[in-house]
Amino acid sequence: MSVRQAGTGTGAETRRTGTRGEGERPGAAVAALIAAVLGFFVITLDVSGVNVALPAVRGELGGSLSGLQWTVDSYTLMFAALLLSAGALSDAVGARRAFGWGLGVFTLASLACGAAPTLGALTAARVVQGSAAALMVPASLALIRQAFPEPGVRARAVALWTVGGAVAVAAGPVLGGLLTTTWSWRAVFCLNVPAGLIGFLALLRAARSPCRPAAFDLPGQLTAVLALAGLTFAVIEGGHGGLTGTVLVAAGVAVVSGAGFVVAEARRRTPMLPLELFRQRGVTVPVIAGFALNAAFYGEVFVLSLFFQEQRGQTALSAGLMFVPMAVVTAIGNYLSPRAVSGYGPRTVVVSGLLTCALGCGGLLAVDTGTPSWVTALLMIPLGVGGALAMPALTSLMLDSVAAERAGTAAALLNTSRQTGGALSIAVFGALLADDFAWGMGESLLLAACLLVATALGAAALLPRR
Repeated sequence: MSVRQAGTGTGAETRRTGTRGEGERPGAAVAALIAAVLGFFVITLDVSGVNVALPAVRGELGGSLSGLQWTVDSYTLMFAALLLSAGALSDAVGARRAFGWGLGVFTLASLACGAAPTLGALTAARVVQGSAAALMVPASLALIRQAFPEPGVRARAVALWTVGGAVAVAAGPVLGGLLTTTWSWRAVFCLNVPAGLIGFLALLRAARSPCRPAAFDLPGQLTAVLALAGLTFAVIEGGHGGLTGTVLVAAGVAVVSGAGFVVAEARRRTPMLPLELFRQRGVTVPVIAGFALNAAFYGEVFVLSLFFQEQRGQTALSAGLMFVPMAVVTAIGNYLSPRAVSGYGPRTVVVSGLLTCALGCGGLLAVDTGTPSWVTALLMIPLGVGGALAMPALTSLMLDSVAAERAGTAAALLNTSRQTGGALSIAVFGALLADDFAWGMGESLLLAACLLVATALGAAALLPRR
């Protein structure tokens, strides 16, 4: 099938970029899928492995709890803030090329993280990692959209893409804990290198991608970065130091920049985020639900990683093993989600996933330092299962709701909301832990559960029954 037949570009674009039909390059679609899955794998592996290594990082490099939050959020913040421009860049230069750029920078930044001499240097390298990850995610989904134009086949490909992330969630804590315990936290970042190299080899066999002219939206990008950075800074530092003048200024910058972003996008002829996308429920619901799911999942992974090691006295390896049952079931749920959507419709799957995740947060409220490890591990399973059911359905719903040429932008919007949810939850939950860990952990779980239930009710009201 040619690129024109797939609906991903014009004939002129095909001639200009040299795109060949999938039928002219055996295995091109499979190669694109392998590269996309491995890219998402290394991005997720980095997050899940680093959470378990945080106490070891503090032990060697020093720093406070807020410093650890910045180690995580410096990555997530740049990831979220640059995703929208990255989606437009992916559409402009072609998904294959954009993905290759991102994968190369991400791999090199991972090596820099592993060699960081100070917490500040580690945070700076994490900023570069997050920037590269922002370019990779929308490009990876655009590769899938290009390689699999038929919706049913594409839904299964998206499910495999999400399984790649789920496997990384499973492998990250265990490998991160094992390497941290037997060698050093620095080895955690080296896990990205072999996967990155394999991803490059697969990308070489993928078909070239069409290009769509797109101007860089500098006002929108600057206001987006300032809004997210200001909000994250205000939450993290305000939670630990109170409402100082610096915190109030950061909050003001976030509000003004957020308003400026909306105005800039409304007035620009070629915005990086076309506001008319939000008129479609198939876009609005995934954006809100993706935010809620990542806020609950990554916020609680951050809290539980610290809880296992700093409150229960477990080793990094033991803490990593606590996540294995949840992650294994999550991987299975990601694969089964498209079948559930086919049988029951996206509305039922999304709402059920959100409520299951909320149930998991509620069950963990009973956990304390005396709870047996196996009970804690079992109580974590619904948190992962709920997200595993909902996210593939939300991703497919999002991609099916937009034209093929907007695939990169749509993927970027969805993942911006997800990463913003993760960054803000780590900032908020970390602030809650500052004075009383047990109280803060309970409050974070309750807050996550309420957010998920409210989102489930909204999704049930907005999505059609089938």
